[in-house]
Amino acid sequence: MFKELVVLAVDDDMINRKLLKSMLAKNENVKEILEAQNGTDAIAQIKSRPDINLILLDIIMPVMNGLEMLELVRADSRMDHIPIIVLTTDETKKGQALELGANGFLMKPIRNGDLTQKIESLTF
Repeated sequence: MFKELVVLAVDDDMINRKLLKSMLAKNENVKEILEAQNGTDAIAQIKSRPDINLILLDIIMPVMNGLEMLELVRADSRMDHIPIIVLTTDETKKGQALELGANGFLMKPIRNGDLTQKIESLTF
């Protein structure tokens, strides 16, 4: 049970990250919001910040996409315990994301209530 969430928002679109940050800032259980522009950047942050306890992950990104990152995180015992919510506009990726170990899936555009409910179901 997490009361002070350290959330990593992984999305190549700065506007999407800002939107996520503004939604997360309203959640009293979120202590800190970190950002990454792609999977490679995100993996580096997770390795340097063992206190990250939730990842919001876009699928369509350059360098390393969300599905590639999800596979790497789930294969690494230092990171495989972190809940991951996949956020995407591509509903056809839902099955693949869940098969690779995603804990949840939300369609973009993300609504604050849906995000809050999904976070609470995974972390409390």
